[in-house]
Amino acid sequence: MGEIEVDVVVMGLGVGGEEAAGRLAAAGLNVVGVENTLVGGECPYWGCVPTKMMVRAGSAIAEAWRIPGLAGVATVTPDWEPVAKRIREAATDDWNDKVAVDRFTGKGGHFVRGTAEAVGPNKVQVNDQVYVATRGIVIATGTSAVIPPIDGLAGTPYWTNRDVVELEVLPSTLLVLGGGAIGVELAQVLARFGVQVTIIEGSSRLLAMEEPESSEVAATALAADGVTIRAGVHATKVSYEEGFTVSLDDGSTLTGEKLLVATGRAARLAGLEALGVDTSARFVKTDEWLRAGDKVWAVGDVTGNGAFTHMAMYEADIAVRDILGQGGPAADYRAKPRVTFIDPEIGAVGLTEKQARDAGLDVRVGYVPLSSTTRGFIHGPGNDGFIKLVAAGGVLVGATTAGPAGGEMIGALSVAVHASVPVSTLHSTIWAYPTFHRGIGSALEGLLQ
Repeated sequence: MGEIEVDVVVMGLGVGGEEAAGRLAAAGLNVVGVENTLVGGECPYWGCVPTKMMVRAGSAIAEAWRIPGLAGVATVTPDWEPVAKRIREAATDDWNDKVAVDRFTGKGGHFVRGTAEAVGPNKVQVNDQVYVATRGIVIATGTSAVIPPIDGLAGTPYWTNRDVVELEVLPSTLLVLGGGAIGVELAQVLARFGVQVTIIEGSSRLLAMEEPESSEVAATALAADGVTIRAGVHATKVSYEEGFTVSLDDGSTLTGEKLLVATGRAARLAGLEALGVDTSARFVKTDEWLRAGDKVWAVGDVTGNGAFTHMAMYEADIAVRDILGQGGPAADYRAKPRVTFIDPEIGAVGLTEKQARDAGLDVRVGYVPLSSTTRGFIHGPGNDGFIKLVAAGGVLVGATTAGPAGGEMIGALSVAVHASVPVSTLHSTIWAYPTFHRGIGSALEGLLQ
């Protein structure tokens, strides 16, 4: 087995890895990018892009349902076939990554299909070849779906998010283990296409990591779409025989044609021991420059700083600048934005009220229901939502925007949290009328009382 000397090896070409590898190659470095599935990773093939196509389709159906009372009469017949076709042909190219591979190699990178394993402080083996990275190694191995150790679950034909995205024909009934972002997004979409969906969530509420108001909005919206929510219960046993039976710890059982496991994600850390990575930890620990060791960087979901495409791109940028010696700002995670793409859309940034109080901050809260704003009144049906601001020390430290444009409204507040804009400055801002985001001005009133 010979050794080939290169500048950088990037282990994993998901969003963060592809960005880092491509930019380093474009800068003139000899870069080897390694991926064992599809270049681009979860987001373009089984995550952000195809699932938001699904959400868009479900939202179109819901908007048609809202026509009575607004614009006349509508008859809606949901059909999954065009959704599946759009995902297969427009989003994923039938799960073929040739375009992404060509994009990377076109920048001068060398692509290797296979599983990368660190075999020394600066050595990575792929298949039967060892690459010696003289400038450094970038870990971008991502995460995989967590499968909980529930009695009987292993060995059954359960689904993960990937199986749902690849669906050609919908089931009649679906059980969903997990009421986080993935679980609620997929549950609402399939329910709008006629699937009878039940969510099983061990916490007392959906979206347990977000504001309680977000959980309430999500639960109300999903219930209106026919989703049954079983919160505060845990699955104790799963059996399968031409359908799934799930036993819960309250003594009840649920049955469904299919079972989706959406109980979180875990970092892929296998094969990183030789780089000094603690593979017993949940994620790779890094400093503010995404350094995980001597000549080792880690970016994306594997760092545990948020399983979002925008976080992977952000971290890749920092690591690339550090490797190239370009300087610039280090990582600052105070204003991490996130969006749950249900209807109403829920955007959030920074700390929740509870997180701020638990941190010992002197918290002030501003809140306004979206339906009480002028744009909410104009919008009519489908105007559920709210704006909640969390401030401490005269600046915003967190915010949540739920509503028809929740993910877009959070943009202005992300800037405010990131730049520590004084609440007094925000209060004197001219907010366009009549917009949803004008409600930010109303919510700010609660911070000044």
